[in-house]
Amino acid sequence: MTELLAAFTRSLRDLGRGEILWHALWPPLASLALWLTAGYTFWSEGQMLMARILPQLPWTGWEWFARWAAGFLMLAALAALIYITATMLVAIFALPRLIGLVAARDYPELGRHGENVFWGSLANTLTAGAIFVLGSLILLPLLLIPGMLLVLPLFWGAWLNQRTFRFDALAEHATATEMRRLARENRRSFYAAGLATAAAAHLPLVNLLVPAFTALVFVHLGLAALRRQRQNGGIEL
Repeated sequence: MTELLAAFTRSLRDLGRGEILWHALWPPLASLALWLTAGYTFWSEGQMLMARILPQLPWTGWEWFARWAAGFLMLAALAALIYITATMLVAIFALPRLIGLVAARDYPELGRHGENVFWGSLANTLTAGAIFVLGSLILLPLLLIPGMLLVLPLFWGAWLNQRTFRFDALAEHATATEMRRLARENRRSFYAAGLATAAAAHLPLVNLLVPAFTALVFVHLGLAALRRQRQNGGIEL
């Protein structure tokens, strides 16, 4: 818990740096512009698609509910697409720069021993994104169940956060062996970080910064854990 709180504190501090704030803002703004334009252009087609996903009502006179549900699911799908696109943009384009800025300031002594960094990070990010999109589509009808709107996006977002950023935050510095050990020994911390940042994504306006903030949290959490692991193992940093 101490390490997690330290990672959150340092990440909030980092967002006050202009060069980091820029990389935190452009991915969600680009994603928002893209999907709001697509939603406005294809709203009718999207509603028809959502109507096909909904189970057929066995009684008449409830057509209004089907129309409302289709519109609600369309908005939920757009929200998920905006978040996943912003997360992918941060992971692929912004995160390498964020790692460089954070590592130079807080972890300058850590040697970089990553293997196949670019392609490994790209494959991890795209795989996580594809699983998240497919899972979101499967889970959409469940959002109509009272209470599920608060639970499902939270835990599904937590899975996405830890799966995407846990690997990418460590890819430049850690060897494959070190990454496997860190993932095993810090599993609870990584999932807790994913869950807390997924919860922050539900706060209006704040959620614009959440993808980059999540990346920063995992960079601090991962690199601090890597430093401890190497120090405890007597390895030269």
